[in-house]
Parts: sequence; structure tokens; C-alpha cells
Amino acid sequence: MLKQPLIVLSCMLMCLATATAEPPVRLYDAPGAPPFIVLKPGEAPPLDACDNFVIGPEYVPAPELKVVEGIPQGEVLQFTIDSKETRIFNPGIARNEFGTVDPQNPKTLFVDTHEIDYVRQITVYIPAQHQRGEEAPFMVVHDGPKGKPDMSMPHILDNLIAQQRIPPIILIQIANGGGDAQGHQRGREYDNMSGLFAEYIETEVLPRVEKNYQLKLTKDPEGRAAMGSSSGGSAALIMAWFRPDLYRRVLTTSGTFVNQAWPFDPEYPDGAWGFHKTIIPNSPKKPIRIFISVGDRDNFNPNVMRDGMHDWVEANHQMAKVLKAKGYEYQYLFCRNSGHGIRNAREQFLPHAIEWVWAGYGTRKIH
Repeated sequence: MLKQPLIVLSCMLMCLATATAEPPVRLYDAPGAPPFIVLKPGEAPPLDACDNFVIGPEYVPAPELKVVEGIPQGEVLQFTIDSKETRIFNPGIARNEFGTVDPQNPKTLFVDTHEIDYVRQITVYIPAQHQRGEEAPFMVVHDGPKGKPDMSMPHILDNLIAQQRIPPIILIQIANGGGDAQGHQRGREYDNMSGLFAEYIETEVLPRVEKNYQLKLTKDPEGRAAMGSSSGGSAALIMAWFRPDLYRRVLTTSGTFVNQAWPFDPEYPDGAWGFHKTIIPNSPKKPIRIFISVGDRDNFNPNVMRDGMHDWVEANHQMAKVLKAKGYEYQYLFCRNSGHGIRNAREQFLPHAIEWVWAGYGTRKIH
């Protein structure tokens, strides 16, 4: 009588052990990896290159991270949006527990959720060089701060703008709606394959930014970028893919190009894993310029789903392959000695990545 419960318990323990184990270190020259160019310590890829590069294992923090005397500093402002005052994502959701795999469909979970109200913080950076009344290019950043401003991005932009390496862009950091992954508001916003979150930003966030700070944000998709890490990275590409009329520049770190979508959508059964498996290969090329990056110790099957679509390194490797095959403007960094979020590597390459994503703005269109 105890045989079946013991088997179930054994499977649960095996899943737990796999889920909590440290991710394996992946080698840049492992079988199946795309071909890479190995850079010297502290070296950045060429700005005119669309290719795959290896950096690390040691990193040199970029000088643009620091305040430089004599460099004009932009203004950083914050406001909040109450979910009860919005049309989209009202109310929000949160899960009661993680959920269980659907025995009829290993690509999705049964998740018990409840409705929530939430307050979303918006952090806006306005560069000193911005001329009031002029239409401004801008970058949306997901997972914005929920408390006091994080000044790392404003410092980088102060320096890049003063050095005329990027245009004087407005930075709009948008906090997520709470929680993470399937059944939570953050997962609902970031991981589902639709243009809904882009529409939310377009109708609920940007008009408030313009009104609160007397700004005029460009409608030109060439002058709009989306940036994010982890699921925020997949959200950035999802926005551009489904709404290339709104966004055409994308910057991701540890992009969650895996199957985190919920609830199950038969039109996109593989979630963001489908980008490199079927969607990009089988679709006409879109006018998107994209920077992707991943750590050699990035996430690997971090939950109970065993659908073969939860390896962050493999996902980003496959993204690089399909982007190259389709002729996209892309750059891919494989970061040695770095885990999910690649924070140590970001301190070195983020100024370069921002400059690369904005390259060509105002002089040519993305093809």
C-alpha cells in the first residue's frame, strides 16, 4: 500500500534537489554552442559588430558607472500608479502556492490565484541636455525600483550622453506588479506572448510621464528602446515583437527565453521558448535591433516543470543562432563566472550595450 506514495515522495525529492542545486557551468565551446569570439579582459565588442562574444571570467567595472566631475547630471523623479485607476491589469493577480504540472500538458501548471490591488512605482530620468518641448527618444526598463531611485543607470546615461555616444534619452523605469512567474502579476506582465503589456505602457504609463513632467515622448519606434533582465528581458523582446510599431531596440540580460507563460496559450504553446524554436525562424524578419547576454552559470530548470524548455543558457544560445540566421542586427555576450542576472559582468558591459543598442539612431533605420 505504501509503494505509490513512496514513489511520489521520491519524485518530489528529486525535483526539489534538481530545483535547488547550483546551475552547472556551461562552456562557451561546448558542443551545440554558437561560435564565439573570445575578448581580452575588460575589452568590449566592436560597435559595428553583429556576432557572439565571450567575456570574463574577471570583470573591470566601467568608468561610466561613476559620477564624473563636470558632467551634467540629469534629474530623477518618481510617481506611482494605483492599479485601481487603470484599465489594463486591473485587478492584479497573485498565486496562493507555486502550482502543479498539468498531467495532460507538461508545458503548463495548475495554479491557484487570487485578485490583488497594487501600486506601481515609476522612476523617470530626464537628462540635463533635454530641451523642454522637444520630442524625446526614450528607453523603458522593466523591474524598476520600488523604493528610492537606483542611480546606476542615470550615472551611465549622464556619461554616455555627455560623450555624445547616445542621444539625450529619457529613462522610464517601471516597477513590476509584484511576485514572480506563473500566477503572479509580474509573470502575467512579462512572460505572456502578446502585446498587452506594451499597450499597458502606451496607455497607462507614458501619458502619465508626459503629463507629470511636461514631456513629449517620441512616437517614432526607432527612438524607443525596451530593456530588462530575466523575465524583464523576455518582456522587452515580446513588446518589440508584437508591437514593432512602438519599439525596435531591445537590451536583455539573462533573458528568460524559456517557457514561463501562464495560463497556457495554444497559439504560443512554448511561451518565449518559442521565439527561437519556431516564431523567429518561421516569421518574416522584423525591424528589431537586439542585444542579448547570459551567464555561464545561468538558470537551469529552476522549478518543478520538466518540459525541456527551462535552460537559460541554451535558450540564449539558440536565440543567437536564429538571430544570425535571419540576418538580425544583434550582439550576444556569453559571460564567464557569472550567474543569473550577470550582475558582475553588467558592471563592465552595460554602458557598451546601451551604446550598441542606440547605434545608428537618427542616421539610419533598423533593418
